[in-house]
Amino acid sequence: MSGAAPTPAARRAGWLKQLHQWHWISSAICLIGMILFAATGITLNHAASIEAKPAIVSRTAQLPAELAASLKPAAGESDRKAAVPAPVRAWLAKTLDRAVDSRDAEWSRDEIYLALPRPGGDAWIRIARDSGEIEYEDTDRGWISYLNDLHKGRNAGVAWSWFIDVFAAACLVFSITGLLILKFHAVSRPSTWPLVGLGLVIPALLALLLIH
Repeated sequence: MSGAAPTPAARRAGWLKQLHQWHWISSAICLIGMILFAATGITLNHAASIEAKPAIVSRTAQLPAELAASLKPAAGESDRKAAVPAPVRAWLAKTLDRAVDSRDAEWSRDEIYLALPRPGGDAWIRIARDSGEIEYEDTDRGWISYLNDLHKGRNAGVAWSWFIDVFAAACLVFSITGLLILKFHAVSRPSTWPLVGLGLVIPALLALLLIH
């Protein structure tokens, strides 16, 4: 004999248990990220008031003759974008103590310009193609700028971009399951929907009345 069909109360309890499980799992996944994004939301909102003193390092160097010769422009060469040759990248990384990857640089007849932006800072390398002279500058804007750039996904790479997508999905699950849990408890908690409504009405009024 098959068991008796579950009662509405039993089905409700089953759904509530499932929602609670999804809610705490998603909250655990996005907890640290939520703290990071909430804190950097404050620092970004007050960026003009937070004093930053960038640390700038400038250096010059000279490519060895054989490497410099490999960069000399050919007759009729036009401007282009391409990676710096691997032997030159390896020499730059060792000499400047700075990782140089295979990203595209800007090639003109006079110079090669390689931009190396990163969260919280910036860097660039300029190579004179006729002489092999190198100029290098690195700017570090500090930890607050670093975290702010992570918040925006600025120059943080593909892996961080994927993290933001996974984090956003976890936040959606956390928020939607929280809303459904509120729905289950709203009968015994009369203030539930007025408070949820305030969360919608307050930003809507601010946007309509005070943002121009």
